[in-house]
Amino acid sequence: MEDLSVPRREELQPDSSPVVGISVCDSAPLIWRVQDLKVVRSGGLVGALLGSLPRTPRQNGRLGRPLLLLPEEERLLREGPGAAVLPRPGGERGAELKRRFEEEQTSSQEEQSVLALQDRKAALLRAMTSSLTEEAQQDRLGALDQNFVFPRSALAVQLSTARAGLHYCPEARSFLEAEQPIKTQPSPSSRFQVFRDLRGRGFFLTSAGKFGGDFLVYPGDPLRFHAHFIAVCVESDRPVGVLDLLAVARLGSNVKKTVLLCSPVADGDVRYTSLQWSGMV
Repeated sequence: MEDLSVPRREELQPDSSPVVGISVCDSAPLIWRVQDLKVVRSGGLVGALLGSLPRTPRQNGRLGRPLLLLPEEERLLREGPGAAVLPRPGGERGAELKRRFEEEQTSSQEEQSVLALQDRKAALLRAMTSSLTEEAQQDRLGALDQNFVFPRSALAVQLSTARAGLHYCPEARSFLEAEQPIKTQPSPSSRFQVFRDLRGRGFFLTSAGKFGGDFLVYPGDPLRFHAHFIAVCVESDRPVGVLDLLAVARLGSNVKKTVLLCSPVADGDVRYTSLQWSGMV
């Protein structure tokens, strides 16, 4: 183990920064507006895109709005001068939006009902071609026209291609979360202290849940660089088992990244220790 010293770089914050609107959905902070996405991205906050693209809704390789923020990213925005929670539409505005949504759903159901009836007729014709006369086929098709019902439950709607657990209750989320190699859970304030310190040093951060850590640390924009570190937040006053250290070090070696143990201290600073697995001779 060796101490890691990284030179700090001051964050550039404009004097008059535009206000970023944050929508809250089941306690998850989301950003929908394109101008807000540009402001957040230019400020070094990455987040995770969740929505499907309008022209290619059935793929999940390239995603679009909304942008889901990490809790630390949301807190960093709120502490600055340029963040505000967007109010949910209510009163006349909310009623108007609800009415328009119901009209669009009704119109979409009518269009899909016509297409579904055409498909059902085509399937019925294929099945009756060799067994019934033309008059009997017309009777069957007429009966289908009179009795066909397209239920609203069969209505096809465009959904997000990734949900990030937004439809799970807190108990289900905790059940679905994978255990980290180091099982000491840092407090939210400690995680935020680490996040803010690394951002102040110029690094870009994303979630590292799939790598068994707290943050993936990039030297630049994640679209241009691979992550160099897996940041694991560890309280400075809590002991860590040797087997846990070996596990997280081997994990970092397998994914070709350096594990960074981040321990917040009382004066607001963070102490960093890097781990690298060198194997056994």
